[in-house]
Amino acid sequence: MLIAAEGPVLERHGLTMWAYVVLSVLGREPHTSQGALADEIRADRTRIIAVLDDLQERGLITREPDPADRRVRLVAITAAGERSRNAARRDIRRGEQRLLELLPTEERQQFLRTVEFLADSAPDALL
Repeated sequence: MLIAAEGPVLERHGLTMWAYVVLSVLGREPHTSQGALADEIRADRTRIIAVLDDLQERGLITREPDPADRRVRLVAITAAGERSRNAARRDIRRGEQRLLELLPTEERQQFLRTVEFLADSAPDALL
């Protein structure tokens, strides 16, 4: 449900879910190889190329050959990519906050503790 709710928000920012995920990871790991990025987001290495091409054409990421291994492409987020990601993230969080406000305070706090526990305890449980 939350992913479906995020879709229109991301569309307003000109991003797909995969593009947002890429920008989010690059925000944590500013320079990484395309292969490592695909592994991190659990995306097929060949299918992620179109997402990277689009982000690069729009100036949201850069891709450069790795000086240590010219076969490897290093991916980095640009300042424009950071602004785009931050704006989308801000709007997503606003929507999440509005949704959470529908719950009584005690239930909201329990829900957030449960989600945090699940996220911390079992990140690979669905794989």
